[in-house]
Amino acid sequence: MLSVESGAPSPTNTIRYLATKCVDQQRARAWQEPWGGSQCQKIPNFDDALAKSLDANDIVFAVHVPVPGLEMSPWFLFLLVILQLDIAFKFVNQIEDDVLVTIDAGLAYRDDSVSEWTKMHHSLEQRPLRCLFSIPKTFENEGRFYDCDPVPLMELGSTVHKYYLLNVRLPVNDTVNVGIGEIKDVHVVGIHQNGGFTKVWISLKGVCGPWVLTATVWYWRRISLMMRRPVLLEKLALALGVSTTILNLPTECFSLGAEWTWTLLLEDVQQGFFYSALFCFWVIFCGEHLMDQSQRNRLSAYWWQVGLVAFGSSILLIFDLIERGRQLSNPFYSIWASAFGTKVAITCIIMAGISVFLYLLSLCLMVYHVLRNIGGKMQQLPAMPEARKQHYKGVIFRFRFLMLVTLACAVMTVMFFIITQVVEGHWRWGRHTLQLHSAFLTGIYGMWNLYVSSILFLYAPSHQHGRRRAGSFTKCPSPLVDARGAVASQETQLTVCSQSERAPTEAYRMSGKVAQE
Repeated sequence: MLSVESGAPSPTNTIRYLATKCVDQQRARAWQEPWGGSQCQKIPNFDDALAKSLDANDIVFAVHVPVPGLEMSPWFLFLLVILQLDIAFKFVNQIEDDVLVTIDAGLAYRDDSVSEWTKMHHSLEQRPLRCLFSIPKTFENEGRFYDCDPVPLMELGSTVHKYYLLNVRLPVNDTVNVGIGEIKDVHVVGIHQNGGFTKVWISLKGVCGPWVLTATVWYWRRISLMMRRPVLLEKLALALGVSTTILNLPTECFSLGAEWTWTLLLEDVQQGFFYSALFCFWVIFCGEHLMDQSQRNRLSAYWWQVGLVAFGSSILLIFDLIERGRQLSNPFYSIWASAFGTKVAITCIIMAGISVFLYLLSLCLMVYHVLRNIGGKMQQLPAMPEARKQHYKGVIFRFRFLMLVTLACAVMTVMFFIITQVVEGHWRWGRHTLQLHSAFLTGIYGMWNLYVSSILFLYAPSHQHGRRRAGSFTKCPSPLVDARGAVASQETQLTVCSQSERAPTEAYRMSGKVAQE
């Protein structure tokens, strides 16, 4: 049954089914329905099949999704189907090492309880079968079950229909499904997003989206009014605002009224673009407050860190295009189905993980050096006049706070990425899983939007700097006058004006090496 929870809805719901063993001696490929007006001829177990001279090719495992009395909803967004096999240990029919199970699977749908089933997809797939028998293989232990990893079968990117019918055959001949043991039952696990959580998620995007979009437009308007060109940090802040705005687009609404299975791939691309912009902004945010004036405002100075981000993002994008791209036409496809595909997938994930680790290590080192430079500036405060000292104390406190918030946001984002991969990988690799709660997901999402909007407001140039005139860039609005009242030289004016153009904030100016010296 569907679980019902008090409070905030859980992100996903899990329904477990015991597949009905239907008899199809004619093998006419007709849809076998486990219950209802046209239900199939059933057998309770394989002992009855042997008594009736039936073989494995005459048996169809049928599952009706969802259970009686319930309907699927477009708010569920996706349907992930996992197989769990009950395989008994027999001396004469043991599971071989590195064996593949061949699955003949078909999926149909209908939108009422009386119409005929309409075919959606049919495919002949192979999956690796990984099972352990933790107790001694003796005659006394015959009949006990293996401990088998879940077998991923299908991922459907849309649930616009009310009812789905899954028919699974395990064909047997001299070369197919040999050495897979004695299968007693097939359990099917159906996982879909909670409809209540989908509504909460879309509502959250509806609130955060206009807010970040307004902040991004306001920020760029401030930049466009300046008498200088935007510096690198300001460009990255704009890119971060744009990527967050794209992330906030409620793409889930696309699949509510139509069978658009590509929305899952679109959501992954949105997240990938946001991650790339966020990671690049973090490293440049720290670097621009660390490097001296000759190294600032140049993207080439961050080739190593930006290269790590681009490499990791490209690897994950290729992996996602292979997996979800093929699932657009065949939801039964899985890159984990073959040994080669599994090696490619694990290699991609490991390489992306190494890139994330090296990036995070580099970011932590940059944050440490920036805070140390600020500490050097703090040592100069006692020699300053009281008013100026209090002013710099406030600037340094705000900047330190923003740096620590940046580091905390980075750590939480990396933790979120790792945890989501572990949760998804549980159904692919059979590893230990973690339970994600809606509070954690919405909290991380809200943290991203709050952080980005704060960056846009804090790093927007002040309106007191003046405005751009006629679309041109003026060097300095008026002559500079030194302490004796004389007009400064042209070289001095250009130097001071150039420094003011390259430094959008006071913390930006004072935290570099030149400022410390």
